[in-house]
Amino acid sequence: MIQNKKELIKIYLNINLLKQFLFFFFFLIIIHHWFFAYFRSILFRILSNFYNEFKFSDCFMHNLNMESKIKFKKFVTLCLVFTFLENICSFTSDNVNVKISRLMYRLGDNVEIDSTSFPHINFKKKTGLNFDDILNEKFHFDMNAHDVMVFLHIQKTGGTSFGRHLVQDLDLQRPCTCQRKHKRCYCFRPNRNENWLFSRYSTGWKCGLHADWTELTNCVNSELDKNEGEPVKRRYFYITLLRNPISRFLSEFKHVQRGATWKNSRHWCGGRVATKDELPKCYSGLTWKNVSLDEFLNCSHNLAINRQTRMMSDLSLIGCYNKSYMVPTLRNKIILASAKYNLASMAFFALTEYQKIGQYVFEEIFNLRFAVPFAQYNSTRSGAYIAKLRPEQLEKIRKVNELDLELYEFAKSLMFKRFERLRSRDSNFKTRWQHLGELSVQAEFNWDEEIEPESPGNRFNT
Repeated sequence: MIQNKKELIKIYLNINLLKQFLFFFFFLIIIHHWFFAYFRSILFRILSNFYNEFKFSDCFMHNLNMESKIKFKKFVTLCLVFTFLENICSFTSDNVNVKISRLMYRLGDNVEIDSTSFPHINFKKKTGLNFDDILNEKFHFDMNAHDVMVFLHIQKTGGTSFGRHLVQDLDLQRPCTCQRKHKRCYCFRPNRNENWLFSRYSTGWKCGLHADWTELTNCVNSELDKNEGEPVKRRYFYITLLRNPISRFLSEFKHVQRGATWKNSRHWCGGRVATKDELPKCYSGLTWKNVSLDEFLNCSHNLAINRQTRMMSDLSLIGCYNKSYMVPTLRNKIILASAKYNLASMAFFALTEYQKIGQYVFEEIFNLRFAVPFAQYNSTRSGAYIAKLRPEQLEKIRKVNELDLELYEFAKSLMFKRFERLRSRDSNFKTRWQHLGELSVQAEFNWDEEIEPESPGNRFNT
């Protein structure tokens, strides 16, 4: 009788052990499909170790007949082989259309999205209020509270002109005060000396020269805490500009050809600055002055290539600037999907080619008005230069900047949808549209004139 009880207990324990194993196995499979591809090898090693260490225990195997043992081992081995093959396929360049591509297509198919539309994407924790938050939840930018506008300035997108509009042309209760000497403005809240704007002309390059999304989101809060002397809970409204990738690339080429380098950019990611091996220079001297277009195009580590996608993405997802972290095809898919996600999560963005739409959308989102209409320059140096390019040169520019081209098309579609939503809510749209930038009193501003002398009361940490 006692012996029978012991056998029953063994069988009961073995059944529970089997249930636990199967539950654990299928749990790993589910997690395996929800994580990004580079987590799969880790899951496979966990499962393999579990299989090796488990050994199906003497107690468990002892109570199975030989046929059951063989079937069970075959079952587990088959599962391991399946997982292994899927793991290998995930990292081959011909079979990278896995979860990342599905995320990317989902973004493309449903352009007007919010974070609840794809809860399985975990590119980055929420860093600020997005367009839908502002419209649907009726969150207003409150300059008297702790709201901060953060401008992500990508090179050669018209960010310098837009940055000046922000500090000189907004109709504010307490206008920004600017100094000629430093070309810096103090954009303080109406009721206290705290910054409501984080940008080149208001705070300087606090997070690095032309800081990207990765740098800004990991730096802005701590830098403002330093300036204001204590930690403060703030709401962030991220804004940026994008430009047609062909025009932007050629504009950067001409700028570099004249001697620009942006060599003081930090490229901070993962808690450190990118190494020289990770970001080698394309030139040997102090600058790349007088570089030819073909030379500019042929440098594979030229940061002008797909600059907008890279600066809009969370680089920590791809091992920062370590290109050996994953295969190039998968790397490209991740940063493109990340850039789309971050762009859709911003409170505001505009396209250089649509100045009037950008001005209207900004004014409606932030309930602020500009004292001047934005100028649309249809003829630029880059536009004139495009006409002189050889067909093969233009084709190569398109090819190397294919990520930026896709991001731009996504941005254009999203911008027009946002514009339509705002216009449909505006009963006074026709009048507003005809008189953008017209105020009863307009203040003239000249960067070569000193608006207000710098005084100790106006100083803050720069």
